Amino acid sequence: MKRLGLFLAGAALALGPVLVLAQDAPESLLPPGFDKPKPKAAPKPAASATPKAAEASGPTSVSSPVVQALPSGAAQAAAPVKLPANLPSLAALEAMTPEQLDDLFGLHSRSDIPAGARRAVTRVGVLAEWEGGLPSGSLAGQNASLVGAMLAGNDGRLVSRWGHILLRRVLASRLDAPAGMNPADFAGLRAALLVRMGEGDAARALVQDVDAANYTPVLTQAALDAYAQTADVTGACPMVNLQGGVRKDPDWRVLQAICRAFSGDATNALIQLDRLQGAGVWPKIDMLLAQKYAGSAGKAARAVTIEWDGVNTLTPWRYALTVATGIEPPARLIQDPPLRYSLAAAIAPMVSLQDRAAGADRAGAAGVLSSAAMVDLYGEIYALDDISGEWSQRAEALRNAYVAAAPSDRLAAMKQLWDGAADPAARYSRLLLTAYAAARLPVEGKFAGDSGDLVAAMLAAGLDRNALRWAPQAEVGGLAWAQLALAAPQRSGAVTSGQLDDFYGNDGSAGKLRTRLLLAGLAGLGRVDSGAAAGMAGKLEVDLARQTRWTRAIDAAAAVNNQALVALLAGAGMQGDAWDKMTTVHLYHIVSALDRVGLSAEARMIAAEAVARG
Repeated sequence: MKRLGLFLAGAALALGPVLVLAQDAPESLLPPGFDKPKPKAAPKPAASATPKAAEASGPTSVSSPVVQALPSGAAQAAAPVKLPANLPSLAALEAMTPEQLDDLFGLHSRSDIPAGARRAVTRVGVLAEWEGGLPSGSLAGQNASLVGAMLAGNDGRLVSRWGHILLRRVLASRLDAPAGMNPADFAGLRAALLVRMGEGDAARALVQDVDAANYTPVLTQAALDAYAQTADVTGACPMVNLQGGVRKDPDWRVLQAICRAFSGDATNALIQLDRLQGAGVWPKIDMLLAQKYAGSAGKAARAVTIEWDGVNTLTPWRYALTVATGIEPPARLIQDPPLRYSLAAAIAPMVSLQDRAAGADRAGAAGVLSSAAMVDLYGEIYALDDISGEWSQRAEALRNAYVAAAPSDRLAAMKQLWDGAADPAARYSRLLLTAYAAARLPVEGKFAGDSGDLVAAMLAAGLDRNALRWAPQAEVGGLAWAQLALAAPQRSGAVTSGQLDDFYGNDGSAGKLRTRLLLAGLAGLGRVDSGAAAGMAGKLEVDLARQTRWTRAIDAAAAVNNQALVALLAGAGMQGDAWDKMTTVHLYHIVSALDRVGLSAEARMIAAEAVARG
């Protein structure tokens, strides 16, 4: 993928050619001794020769053949094949599918992995502690029911981009299961939550860290959902082939047929799909997509016409098979799709760049995409001449935001992108898109009016040091000042009552939401005078001391310094579609607990994001 070099002049890494020097003469590739005539066999020693006599005569030029003995020390007779007690007739056997035959004769091996290569179900995950993951024993001593409830009960829609990033890091870490919970189920619950968050790639990597022979029904379903989210249909085949007829649901039966096609039996696979279509296992459109996908596996390909008449919704497997076969769903189905399909499109390499950019407008704010990934995406759009219209214009605007000669022109290009967003989430994604362009803008008084958005853009990408350069231009009581008061790694003095009153007076958000979130963040970080906090809480009619079962749980987790448990509880408390769903009390306890367990950077970014998006 083309990098930011499409926008900025960069230094290229020159790789010098590797010179291969010819030898003076050809060199034999045979092992020593193989290029000489075979020596004549030495005469056999007399039968009466003793071992000592043979040893004294010196080594001979011929070595005796060595045959590796079996581990048991002797050859073992093959075990007799046990036939089923009630063997069906020949006609019945001929009518059976391969899966039914495997089930009948018990041919499904639980594992084809050598014993020495099998992986333990401990420390399952993809992010080690030294890579930024959490300690493996973080949840091992916790209540299994509580951990399971937090994983299964989270719908995956978090109001905070930084909260999403933190929760993803916890779920992807190499963790041991809580005592009393099946490790495969623990992996399955984590993967299922990642899928609901739109993190299909992370979920797929997580389920693939467990050998298929150790799958449980919970992990199997999570794996199916992960493969559907990433449109990796054949990725499910090792699991499907190994488990055979363990499931009889429609999705499983169709996948069995598809996997048979990619195992080299495309003809019978298409026959089975025809039978399933006749039985009405899947809707017609889905069966046609399955036949088109399976037909690409071998010489049995057939012409399949996909007709979308009467199709009004997308389903996970319908979307997966559509994009996996190189088909674009009808515009009416993806014009305003559910969030999961936008997030899937944003990172799907087989989807058109325009559709990926449309998905990025939601994936950036959600936390799925980074600023660098979004710039890469627009860089590809800019480089292609066959893309025109609004996306080409936005790519051009992004380029100007980085390389326009005058700083005022760069800011104008940024504002063009921000103001062209369709909704608040898309606007925040555009702020993220321009984060590094904002960091390059000089700090000048004439830009102070836009400092709130500039600071929000930089903090969306975690560029807190760059954002702090605007502190001298940030007017007390303004949006930039409030974000910097929260985002600064350290603050020299506490926020005063007068400063809070200034922000309150400038706050035009509904119900003074931004002031409520600012108070919660400052109190959680311990950066506000106690008297000022009490006074503003009274004005806003907020009781920061109010306790619930959730507040007591997250405070208790912070008291024992358990980062993973605090993060899971924080994720449960940040569920929602927008920041107006976040209460002052919840944000206060989230920021406070994260700060106390050493996740202060996440606490600061979440608090600053709350004010920016409130």
